[in-house]
Amino acid sequence: MNESTPELFYTKLGNGKDVLLLFHGFGQDNTAFTPLARSLSNRYTCYIFDLYFHGKSKWAHNEQPLEKKVWRAILQRFLHENQIDSFSLLGYSMGGKFVLATLEAYADKVTKVFLLAPDGVKTNFWYYLATYPVLLRKLFKSMIHHQDRFLSISRTLNRIGIIDKSILRFAEYQMNTTEKRERVYYSWVVFRKLKFNITVLATLANERAIPVTIIVGKYDKVITPASMNTFVKQLHQACFIVIEAGHNFLTHPELAELI
Repeated sequence: MNESTPELFYTKLGNGKDVLLLFHGFGQDNTAFTPLARSLSNRYTCYIFDLYFHGKSKWAHNEQPLEKKVWRAILQRFLHENQIDSFSLLGYSMGGKFVLATLEAYADKVTKVFLLAPDGVKTNFWYYLATYPVLLRKLFKSMIHHQDRFLSISRTLNRIGIIDKSILRFAEYQMNTTEKRERVYYSWVVFRKLKFNITVLATLANERAIPVTIIVGKYDKVITPASMNTFVKQLHQACFIVIEAGHNFLTHPELAELI
């Protein structure tokens, strides 16, 4: 990771009159949204981003956190280059953090928000432990090159009932190579400043009459339907949909229709 300017890569798909910015989940890149974007291409011109540490986007500052003001400046450059005055937002899982950060920065330009199993609405306790206390962060970083350490801790937590088996399987898949573990570490640490006051976000959406659609999987153990309740109750124009799915539902046959 060099000290050059961060590079935010994106692809453009569709020719609809409205603009939609899409942010993928952990372990994905812009291609995760290709089928959905094609389904929406008559209605939207889609700009699909690679988040940092994924795909072709490059973060230039090692473990330095991505500050909200930096994200605002990055988006400002993108909007100026593409002559975009208003847009809708869609984020899946980790991409939800970037939707919320963009809503907070540019609520006056946002027309609609779509959150799919979104991270960022409720702070995850284990995410807090892994990224904030320095000693625990060092332990987490050591797991990049010591998978056995990660497996031992995670399986112990599962055995004593602290984490669900499905979450353990999800974590093991995302941590089964050195490259993946490095991506986990840097994503969690660099994105740690993307935290939100959901009351403030709800107020921004309500003041500007921005419709917010939240879709979660009924069987999702990572982002549960119950974790969305407080946010949904504060929104004046909320559409809360629980579908028959787990966490990964980007290929769900009804998704395009719901959006």
